Amino acid sequence: MKITFLGHASLHIEFEETNIIVDPFITGNSLASHININDLKADYILVTHAHQDHILDVEAIAKNTNATIVANYEVANHFGEKDLEVFAMNHGGTYKTNTFSAKYVNAIHTSSFPDGSYGGQPGGFVLTANGKSIYIAGDTALTYDMKLIPLQTKLDLAILPIGDTFTMGIDDAITASDFVECDKVLGYHYDSFPPIKIDQVEAKQKFADRHKELVLLEIGDSFEV
Repeated sequence: MKITFLGHASLHIEFEETNIIVDPFITGNSLASHININDLKADYILVTHAHQDHILDVEAIAKNTNATIVANYEVANHFGEKDLEVFAMNHGGTYKTNTFSAKYVNAIHTSSFPDGSYGGQPGGFVLTANGKSIYIAGDTALTYDMKLIPLQTKLDLAILPIGDTFTMGIDDAITASDFVECDKVLGYHYDSFPPIKIDQVEAKQKFADRHKELVLLEIGDSFEV
């Protein structure tokens, strides 16, 4: 499973012949100006919640690629009304294909569309493909519900927000990695805006002090799980 960081909380995940985009916020992120959304491949777009910094480029990418948008009921309906292909789900539900499964799990956050309308309850995804499982937390505070994940799934990677202010910060993300029983963490949702700037060296050291690995990718860089 190849994971490419597209900035903020946006990811491209590739395995076999399948391409998944997560929470595309690229054209509005000056740090990701070198990423051309028209070059992105997508069979599916996973959306964790309705905030603009997670849905900004969903419509454009879906129209360009004919991707299926997988999201909670309200977000899916929003894009379905634009004649895009969608799959609506809710917490505890699992979207399954021949190559992967994506279970929608709880997140503690808010969710509204840019116009202020209701965006349903936020969530994250447990994605399993090719014998590997990753937890994409979405925007969330630390929550005890994370302890439910390893009861069903052994994770190979946890993708956690670390920017604080609007989500967990570093210390809570370390605890979250304990809760999900995964010591390899890809950090995201940091440095995009002043309120979520972090000290990357300090963050990595805090994880290392707990015998964990924090991976922080440059935008456009990839690694394999």
